[in-house]
Amino acid sequence: MNYPESLVFGLDIGTRSIVGTVGYKQGDLFYVVAQRAKEHETRAMLDGQIHDIGKVGETIRIVKEELEEAIGQKLSDVCIAAAGRVLRTIQVHVEEEFSSERSVTEEDIFSLNTQGIEAAYNEITDDTDEQSSEMNFYCVGYSVVRYYLNGYQMGNLEDHNARKIGCDMIATFLPDDVVDGLYKAVAIAGLNVANITLEPIAAISLAIPEMYRMLNIALVDVGAGTSDISITKDGTIVAFGMIPKAGDAITEAVCQHCLVDFNTADKIKRDAEEQDVVTYHDIIGIEQQIKTEDLVKAATPVIEEMTDMVASKIKELNGDKSVSAVFVVGGGGRMKGYTDALASKLELVPERVAIRGREVMSKVVFHHEDLTVDSLLVTPIGICLSYYDQSNNFIYVSFNGRSVKLYDNGKSTVIDAAMQAQFSNEDLFPKRGTPLHYSVNGVARMQRGEPGESAQVYVNGAPADIHTEIKDKDQIKVVESTVGEAAHLEIGQIPEYGSTMEIIVNGQGVSLPKFASVNGTLQSEYYQIQSGDDIHMLDYYTVSQVIEFMDVVLNPLMNVYVNNKKADMDTPIYANFDVVWTLEEIKPEDYSEQTEYASLPDDDEVEYKRPEESAAYEKAYADRHETNDKVPDDESYEDDPDLNDEVSESDASDTDKGVSSKSLSAAGIVHDITVEVNGEPVIVSGKSEYVFVDVFGFIDFDLSKPQGSSVVTRLNGKDAQYMEKIDEGDVIDIHWEK
Repeated sequence: MNYPESLVFGLDIGTRSIVGTVGYKQGDLFYVVAQRAKEHETRAMLDGQIHDIGKVGETIRIVKEELEEAIGQKLSDVCIAAAGRVLRTIQVHVEEEFSSERSVTEEDIFSLNTQGIEAAYNEITDDTDEQSSEMNFYCVGYSVVRYYLNGYQMGNLEDHNARKIGCDMIATFLPDDVVDGLYKAVAIAGLNVANITLEPIAAISLAIPEMYRMLNIALVDVGAGTSDISITKDGTIVAFGMIPKAGDAITEAVCQHCLVDFNTADKIKRDAEEQDVVTYHDIIGIEQQIKTEDLVKAATPVIEEMTDMVASKIKELNGDKSVSAVFVVGGGGRMKGYTDALASKLELVPERVAIRGREVMSKVVFHHEDLTVDSLLVTPIGICLSYYDQSNNFIYVSFNGRSVKLYDNGKSTVIDAAMQAQFSNEDLFPKRGTPLHYSVNGVARMQRGEPGESAQVYVNGAPADIHTEIKDKDQIKVVESTVGEAAHLEIGQIPEYGSTMEIIVNGQGVSLPKFASVNGTLQSEYYQIQSGDDIHMLDYYTVSQVIEFMDVVLNPLMNVYVNNKKADMDTPIYANFDVVWTLEEIKPEDYSEQTEYASLPDDDEVEYKRPEESAAYEKAYADRHETNDKVPDDESYEDDPDLNDEVSESDASDTDKGVSSKSLSAAGIVHDITVEVNGEPVIVSGKSEYVFVDVFGFIDFDLSKPQGSSVVTRLNGKDAQYMEKIDEGDVIDIHWEK
């Protein structure tokens, strides 16, 4: 038989049966010239997936041969569809945080979406068991459920200022073994695959014409084992879903109620679609009758459960909200009460949930008028029509020298190929250098590294980008993005640096810049912060630090008061503290061992007395060797060798006469002391007074090479601090804690 156009052969390989359709397209009309169907003799398929490739292949061969006989031609090429019930849908949440608040660009949104798809892909591969760990998955669609701007929901992120953006996404994947099983089954029947699509796409291409896809509509294909769901919005298919319950569940309920086998129950269910009373024979062989309304009541619990699951999945896929309308195809949805129950669950008027059959086939012409035109034909005819689109297919491209099979939805780009090749998303977009992690006043901080350069993309040797559309046999080369410079930051650049504290000194206000301590050590504003640094902006000064900051040197007889209490050089001074130093005459017993000053601040109101003129001086130094009184006013001992000799020669006699090391320290005289360190005498020299840490300069104890968990320091049998004063004869113990 001759036809005006080449014939297209489409196969709907379902769980219960295989339906073959042959036809051709002329103008806007599609002509169906033949259709044959055959049920599986065994459970060769379960939930839309081939379990016995050989038996499914033989059933396909029978359908093919019957069609060849009907049309008088041999069939060699076939269009097939992967069942929507084998699609795997993953919902993920991803976020992207910027180093500082800035305007969100289109590229930022695209990067966020790509991260979502990659996260979904990683999740689905992590969920597969060990047996299927080598399985490949193809992303066949994704939909952003909602975006987030700084943690709040936002419809469109572009041009908004943000520190952090995020999105909830649903991504759908097709496992590779499903596609391979279909290819092998049709090969057994002597057929080549001319085109492959997804059953939900095939059904929706006929049930929801493109002109309606701007509307938010759901298509529910109620098959035998599962109900497949597709969502349209903004002119495209945005999401797929599936629930593992469909027409067979209703048939099983009829089995229980009517006491019949599965096949008889299935016939009763189909007859009830057209008849008010159905006659059948039960398993005893007794003829029975049942009213359709009674049958519906028996199936109601199952229908309620099914529609509740379908409605929940539709809302999940549609961003937690209902759709505008629902179209139902497939045999399972024709049971009376199904559409009304689904409308109720979705809070739609019953008219908005409708079975689509003959209503959507105005442009389909059937050569055989005896063919029943109903919702069962939507998917088989849609599979044939997909041949003329040729966009829903698998293509092969070369990605960095590796052959990659890619599901082509008509809009495949370099980024799709990159993800299928498992090319890391990080290697596509600029990579930031190593971040800097530190803390300020106990609060963790992070400074991001500098961004690198984006990946270099070439398609067929020409410069391109990740958005470039690709086609079969394209050669893609991607040079991964570079890493930017590591983060670097000086202390002077942190916001807290440069703050001040105010104190009062001798009645005058003084502003003191706050010091920065890094890991316990004071650092300047030029210090380069290192990862792990613990930074504290000190909120106090010691008396000695205030004196140093003000660049004054005090008389050794001067008393210092902080908030009206006598203080020493280590007394802390906080904001708004009151500090006073005065030349009032001090008593010998109150003489501070820490005074080490030689002159006074510029203060005309202070009555200045030189040490040798002071009565306190005479009392404090009464037991000094007479040569001490000969020290020049304006010269240090170090400047006069002869005087130094005098002092040295007098040291021994000083000891005999009871002159203590403390007295020498009080007078600011450089002298030696002998202490016992770990049982050995050690002479410490070079200063007028000494603290514990000075000992380390005169013993062999390397702090830079730890030989234990910590250093134990003891002075005269008690735990010692590094800045604790030491004197002649002190007993010191220093060792590593093992």
